[in-house]
Amino acid sequence: MTQAPITQDVLTIPRKLPDGPINLVGLTRDVLRETLIAHGTPEKQAKMRMGQIWQWIYEKGVRSFDEMTNLSKSYRADLAKAFVVAVPEVVTKQVSDDGTRKYLVRIAGGHEVEVVYIPETDRGTLCISSQVGCTLTCSFCHTGTQKLVRNLTAGEIIGQVMVARDDLGEWPEIGARNTETRLLSNIVLMGMGEPLYNFDNVRDAMKIAMDPEGIALSRRRITLSTSGVVPEIAKTAEEIGCMLAVSFHATTDEVRDTLVPINKRWNIEELLSALRAYPKASNSERITFEYVMLKGVNDSDEDARRLVQLIKGIPAKINLIPFNEWPGAPYERSDWKRIKSFSNIVFDAGYSSPIRKPRGEDIMAACGQLKSETERGRKSKAQIAADAGL
Repeated sequence: MTQAPITQDVLTIPRKLPDGPINLVGLTRDVLRETLIAHGTPEKQAKMRMGQIWQWIYEKGVRSFDEMTNLSKSYRADLAKAFVVAVPEVVTKQVSDDGTRKYLVRIAGGHEVEVVYIPETDRGTLCISSQVGCTLTCSFCHTGTQKLVRNLTAGEIIGQVMVARDDLGEWPEIGARNTETRLLSNIVLMGMGEPLYNFDNVRDAMKIAMDPEGIALSRRRITLSTSGVVPEIAKTAEEIGCMLAVSFHATTDEVRDTLVPINKRWNIEELLSALRAYPKASNSERITFEYVMLKGVNDSDEDARRLVQLIKGIPAKINLIPFNEWPGAPYERSDWKRIKSFSNIVFDAGYSSPIRKPRGEDIMAACGQLKSETERGRKSKAQIAADAGL
């Protein structure tokens, strides 16, 4: 059974928790302004103060009010009594042989999620999580074997970006010119969880990431990956405006029902109809179809030809993902020759079909491998195979 999207009023002022001050990280501009007013900032000054605090947090990466030197000392003291600027705590960091970094970060309640930074010659991509666990139980995905614990807040989502910028040393020095080294140039919402089942918090976090007076990433450098929550797809274009990727992985409902069980609710035909109507789909902003290559399951030449017919008329590229194995996985990676043959058929039909190079496999940081140990409900290989219908 799928979980309904969680909604919230974006102008609701956060309530002060009994055990501590309000965290300003993750508040939208409007909410931040209203929160400052509610805690004593004169309304005529609130917009200016909000802008100053915003730049300190998201442009400079400052966590202490004492460092916000264009605010008076008395105002800084007042802020420190009511608020904090807090990001998730890094529990562990692993670095792969290929330079990939995997962070295990702890959030409120002691829960933990994983975040992955992938360096490349022309970009640095951060794969972030939107939920602790996942409801979707995709049978090829390690995260899918972990039950959903809760949605992440907007602060916990954008906080992952801030933690990575800390580790990369990407914040400018106070008083220095912002040279924008852009070691972290791209964000993909492809970590733990289904982003469209946490729409409001994902939207707010990505609006912060795109804000020009802060982290300032272009919307075209942010990709949201969904397994096919059809009712939220158009909303993604309208309210976030980022690039869209779809975890597709099969060319028949029978196979996709097993690999991506959300297909039982919104099947391939319904999903493709929503993608054809996607407001931002164009030759310059193609929809990415993610397709994990599973030996003997979805990797035949017939599958490749069927895929080409299914996506006809949709500006698209197809990312072919060699299956990243994990302990107890019920599938095997397709042979290289089989993947190449599949790619050639798609390419000859006029679609870009890059084969994704596995990254971070030695530290379990590759696509589909993320799963925090502390939230793990352990299953045997036989149990996992049974859940997958094998």
